[in-house]
Amino acid sequence: MALKRGLSSAGVQRNRASGSRFPVAILIFFSLLVPLIFFVGRGLHISDQNDVLSSPGAKNVDWRERLALQHVKSLFSKEVIDVIAANTNDMGPLSLDIFRKNNLSASWKVIGEKTSITDKINFTAVDARQETPKVKVDVSSGGDHAQLVDPAKLARRQLREKRREKRANELVQRDDESIVKLENAAIERSKSVDSSVLGKYSIWRKENENENSDSTVRLIRDQIIMARVYLSIAKMKNKLDLFQQLQTRLKESQRSVGDVTADADLSQSAPEKIKAMGQVLSKAREQLYDCNLVTGKLRAMLQTADEQVRSLKKQSTFLSQLAAKTIPNGIHCLSMRLTIDYYLLSPEKRKFPRSENLENPNLYHYALFSDNVLAASVVINSTVTNAKDPSKHVFHLVTDKLNFGAMNMWFLLNPPGKATIHVENVDEFKWLNSSYCPVLRQLESAAMKNYYFKADHPTTLSSGASNLKYRNPKYLSMLNHLRFYLPQVYPKLDKILFLDDDIVVQKDLTGLWAVDLHGKVNGAVETCGESFHRFDKYLNFSNPHIARNFDPNACGWAYGMNMFDLKEWKKKDITGIYHKWQNMNEDRTLWKLGTLPPGLITFYGLTHPLHKSWHVLGLGYNPSLDRSEIDNAAVVHYNGNMKPWLELAMTKYRGYWTKYIKYDHPYIRSCKISE
Repeated sequence: MALKRGLSSAGVQRNRASGSRFPVAILIFFSLLVPLIFFVGRGLHISDQNDVLSSPGAKNVDWRERLALQHVKSLFSKEVIDVIAANTNDMGPLSLDIFRKNNLSASWKVIGEKTSITDKINFTAVDARQETPKVKVDVSSGGDHAQLVDPAKLARRQLREKRREKRANELVQRDDESIVKLENAAIERSKSVDSSVLGKYSIWRKENENENSDSTVRLIRDQIIMARVYLSIAKMKNKLDLFQQLQTRLKESQRSVGDVTADADLSQSAPEKIKAMGQVLSKAREQLYDCNLVTGKLRAMLQTADEQVRSLKKQSTFLSQLAAKTIPNGIHCLSMRLTIDYYLLSPEKRKFPRSENLENPNLYHYALFSDNVLAASVVINSTVTNAKDPSKHVFHLVTDKLNFGAMNMWFLLNPPGKATIHVENVDEFKWLNSSYCPVLRQLESAAMKNYYFKADHPTTLSSGASNLKYRNPKYLSMLNHLRFYLPQVYPKLDKILFLDDDIVVQKDLTGLWAVDLHGKVNGAVETCGESFHRFDKYLNFSNPHIARNFDPNACGWAYGMNMFDLKEWKKKDITGIYHKWQNMNEDRTLWKLGTLPPGLITFYGLTHPLHKSWHVLGLGYNPSLDRSEIDNAAVVHYNGNMKPWLELAMTKYRGYWTKYIKYDHPYIRSCKISE
């Protein structure tokens, strides 16, 4: 086209000026000739190159090409290679858009040109976390040799890349674990924060985040408290209209909540009353809020509530002590029926068999002092049931004259298998009198009578409850103090196992007779733990007699199951020691009433500790005992106020006691005693 335009232009110029434009025509001719020569030469060079590739040496180039492609394929998937080839031939250099269109990962980027096998092919793979090194394949245009990456190096490089990726994943995982640990720690710390202080500052707004079943009830009670505060302030500041509104809403809220403890028990109108109370409280806050006044009113209400709590605690103590002293109607009925039937028997039928075993020192002897027929039956029944050879066990039961007939009648009707039993009346021990026993003498004194029977003693539930425990009638009974006279009661025995009537035997106890007491008189389980149940808990160490003779940190031990060596008892005159200290405590300045404090004093330095598995205590007051310890114990003890025969007994422990009672017995059914 340019040539034609030039020729036509030249013709025109010749027509215009034929002789003047000759040099221009020559210049145009050479400008057209030089490109023509260049393109012709380029075509000859390409044809020569094609001849070379078609020669036998081209096969060598094809082999090298295939080898290079194999190494390239080891780095990329077939999908990537196909896309690279197709797009390079058709569209030239590749870009990220091409890979996205072909559903490849956006992390790949390939840079290249449209070239033949003789040109360079560069691939660059960029991973999301690390950049893969370039793999470069060079094939010389001469076709004699090709520069290729060593396969071993490629393998090592890939291994290093895998290690780096694995290490990166591990670091990310560690970071995630650290974050989780920090979150968990924060959650635990948040649990320790008192939710009643944080997040509940405003009692006028409903706590939507609180999912507790009593959240609405507590909200109403909080509103009542604040209404009382503002009610007194409104009266003080003569805000009569607001006073009337607060008083009205307060009565409505009090009627709405009543004794309800759960949201489900609230009336349907409760939300409306909460809303109405909230509006009145908001109004009162705007008009009456004074930080000092509100704080003072709340402090006064807190003090009043604290006094009420203390009063209720005293009442609870009084009532629990009162309940512990009472005898259930069923047990009283049982005792009365048995007593009547006993005295209807002829004297010949009132005797127990095997009386010759009562003084045989080679048998296993038990001492049980009780005025509770049902409790005594459980102790003996559980002991015989778990004994390996019941015929070698002898039970010495002592009761008072009121229950003597009932005890005899029960065990005549329900003999303890092959075991021997003997029932005695403590009132028939003529040697046990006031001239010999300090406790009996003290009970006859005016001071003791005033302490127990003074007419002007506090009679209210909350007054004088602190010492009520020590006014329990059992401390006045000689059955409780008879444990200090065992050699006098059983003069021909060498050893005897003392049992309280609020225990249950779960294993054979004959192993206790084989325990070496190492010259001590009393074998008992110690009860001290850290600072609990040590001597200073029971004795008055401000008294010089106590302070001089005893260690306040000495470990206490328990009555309830005690092995006594009566031979050592007599040698060391244990009863004389008891009398000495009992006489010194006539004014009750050394210890309060009871048998454990004088027992700790009397057997001080003369008690051998037994293994704890022999005797587990606390079933009458401690709800958190380890169940495995109870199950593995030889004896479990319901010490405390929650005796198993009372209604206030802990249900979770009562089954250990009730399984030794025959509730289908005619006497028990007639007295309506049930589990």
